[in-house]
Amino acid sequence: MAAFLNPTHFIHSNNKLQNHPFPQSYTQNIKISTSRKPPMAALSTTATVGLSVTFTRLKQQGKVALIPYITAGDPDLATTAEALKVLDRCGSDIIELGVPYSDPLADGPVIQAAATRSLSRGTNFAKVISMLEDVIPQLSCPIALFTYYNPILKCGVEKFMATVRDIGVHGLLVPDVPLEETEMLRKEAVKHNIELVLFTTPTTPTTRMKAITEASEGFIYLVSAVGVTGARESVNPKVQSLLKDIKEATSKPVAVGFGISKPEHVKQVAGWGADGVIVGSAMVRILGEAKSPEEGLKELEVFTKSLKSALS
Repeated sequence: MAAFLNPTHFIHSNNKLQNHPFPQSYTQNIKISTSRKPPMAALSTTATVGLSVTFTRLKQQGKVALIPYITAGDPDLATTAEALKVLDRCGSDIIELGVPYSDPLADGPVIQAAATRSLSRGTNFAKVISMLEDVIPQLSCPIALFTYYNPILKCGVEKFMATVRDIGVHGLLVPDVPLEETEMLRKEAVKHNIELVLFTTPTTPTTRMKAITEASEGFIYLVSAVGVTGARESVNPKVQSLLKDIKEATSKPVAVGFGISKPEHVKQVAGWGADGVIVGSAMVRILGEAKSPEEGLKELEVFTKSLKSALS
């Protein structure tokens, strides 16, 4: 599963994208509602801004973005909806929401297991969209979807972009599409005002890194270590020099992810000059391994507040 940073795979690949097995929940003919729900009393009173504007505002305030990741539908979509609200209340600046997929090449065992549990309980793209349609108006921070390419292709690129934008999604991350294959995605993303975030890694050649930073919107996702997602004991010390190299090539914000799992990690990476810090597996583990959804939400709140405090 260390495929994410293998030069033969998607981020560095010059080969055509391989079609991965598609979960049954995505192969069904589904109807996606794109109609807006009427305003509710609990809705956020301020319009949510996009990823780029969020980073600009934070930079003006001298702050670093906290970007948590959770998997949709684990333990269930109702808990996911509440978790998004908890993360928002605790000061998250952007939230990444993973759309569960049966062959998540970039993900380690924690997020893989969460995706498997979610799919086994019937989560599919249409249900995730329906949940977000209700929840996004209640949030003050933008949502970025983290999804593999096959779900997008199955829906149709243009329809996918129109659907997610209509419900208020601002960003998109697709880890299994190499730079050479992103032209259609980028075209439709721009058309629908979706910020498509691209990835660079410790093994990305400098010329390629520069091309990725030029094409990426919203922010640059710096993968901190070789391998797949998952909590690690320490942050790869090369991240500091990688951040320096990227910032010499672009003025766009850079967020670091993969292996960031503790308040001390967050503080360290922020001190190295990152504009944002992404925490995924640790969040997913809390929700997936809790004795009950209620306990998971309580633990998520405590953990998120500890991360936010480390950035203060």
